[in-house]
Amino acid sequence: MLPLSPYLKTLPVYQPGRPIEEVARELGLPAETIIKVASNENPFGPSPLAQAALQKAIAGVNLYPDGNAFYLKRKLAEKLGVDTGHLILGNGSNEIIEFVGHALLGPDTNIVVSQYCFAIYPIVAKMCGAEVITVPAKNFGHDLSSMRREINKRTRAVFVANPNNPTGTLAEREELIRFVNEVPDDVLLVMDEAYIEFLEDPVDLIPLIRLGARKNLLLMRTFSKIYGLAGLRIGYAVGTPELITALEKIRQPFNTNLLAQTAALAALDDDAHVRQTRQNNFSGLDFFAKELRLLKLEYVPSHANFILIRTGSGRKVFEAMQKLGVIARPMDGYQLPEWIRISIGTRAENQRCLDVLKQVLAAG
Repeated sequence: MLPLSPYLKTLPVYQPGRPIEEVARELGLPAETIIKVASNENPFGPSPLAQAALQKAIAGVNLYPDGNAFYLKRKLAEKLGVDTGHLILGNGSNEIIEFVGHALLGPDTNIVVSQYCFAIYPIVAKMCGAEVITVPAKNFGHDLSSMRREINKRTRAVFVANPNNPTGTLAEREELIRFVNEVPDDVLLVMDEAYIEFLEDPVDLIPLIRLGARKNLLLMRTFSKIYGLAGLRIGYAVGTPELITALEKIRQPFNTNLLAQTAALAALDDDAHVRQTRQNNFSGLDFFAKELRLLKLEYVPSHANFILIRTGSGRKVFEAMQKLGVIARPMDGYQLPEWIRISIGTRAENQRCLDVLKQVLAAG
């Protein structure tokens, strides 16, 4: 028998939202009749500018991509007001979580996370042999004061998603700023900002990195959500040049492919697509909030592009909705067995999702 890593024995497997094609095959439904509101994807698809750029780039996929992503880093740096040395790209921001694991974690170390945190943080930590300290949530969100108290001499990283996935909660501005400044200098604070573009007035932590005020701060962002490029897998992080240089030693060559770089570069210019997505999201959140109150269903007010709903048996409701052609996300994997998560879709998708949810709940 192969001497596999002992950490694999108890390592959980991440369960993503189910693909439309898989559900169509399983249930014998036409794929075009199914809607997916499970994975917080952009209902409008990728930016039209990104699609046009991709068409032109296809002919060049016989060549390796730019391993340093010169043009994409330059445009990101201009947009964010940093130098290119502050940036690292990942095959989705998930890969950047792995960079942190390889750089900082191992046996006799730990990370601090919140209850209901994004599942990949503990998975990467356990894969590296690190302990995971999970702090009970406060109103489904981060209890930052308690998280600060749990940091000890073996803590190497703290992960905070803001807004949080899967709950959609947002940390209070003053509390967040205080926490950022109180995390010890020898502990990396990873702020996962995958949903930051959906906020009207987000806390801007980039100046702390630009000015070198917080050398232990890493901000993760992605093109998967508001930019609609989830299928291309591209994300990035902002940190001090010293930290980025260390993480670059871990990054594999050509980890972001030609098409991903091309689409991301074009998407950064499509402000209209971002505005349309953001406005649709505000409207969709309002729609669900009003309808769920009428149904007397508990939900968590969301600052992201999804909403968490208490339905009784989340798995049972998920399966029943799926049979009717609507793929939601059961939350039992996040220790929320009574809940489902629904991504905000187009107006028509939101209405259909609500109608199916009502039908399922009425049927018991």
